[in-house]
Amino acid sequence: MTSDSSDSFLHDRLIEAVALHRDRDAFARLFEYFAPRLKAWLMKSGATAAAAEDFAQDTLLTVWRKADLFDARKARAATWIFTIARNRRLDMLRRDNRAAQVPEIELTFDEVERPDDILVASDEARRVHRALAQLKPDQVEILKLAYFAENPHSVIAEQLNLPLGTVKSRIRNAVIKLRTLLEVQEEASQ
Repeated sequence: MTSDSSDSFLHDRLIEAVALHRDRDAFARLFEYFAPRLKAWLMKSGATAAAAEDFAQDTLLTVWRKADLFDARKARAATWIFTIARNRRLDMLRRDNRAAQVPEIELTFDEVERPDDILVASDEARRVHRALAQLKPDQVEILKLAYFAENPHSVIAEQLNLPLGTVKSRIRNAVIKLRTLLEVQEEASQ
């Protein structure tokens, strides 16, 4: 068993200890591991250090309160915690009645999406979603960290406590598997 999978299983067990026994030591270990990662994730999106620290604490407080909802068969601890973080952030944005920061882009007439382009993009998004559902949870987790959260490989290696080379090969393998699944879907639809 690799150290990353043992760490993942350790985090899973820690959340279960919080859920079943309200184990403060288990929560402290989760907090020590995930708080800096959550803070860095939010600061990367433009938050101040103080706001990011408050956000990390709020997210982990939610983990404490909702630990009984965690199911290791559906997702690893890191995926579950970062999903809570993303949802908390969206809640905060809605509550503050402000839109997520969008870079200002000057559109020209040629850049406006046509309705048929929007439909094609929507179909492609559904295909990707179906293909992602067929991947292993750890493959989905690493793809989300790399492509959706746009983390550099070195940050992913630190978050998952993996060697950099392992992260790169896992991303490459997950992308190859995803590409294969998308090609199968494409052939089946023709």
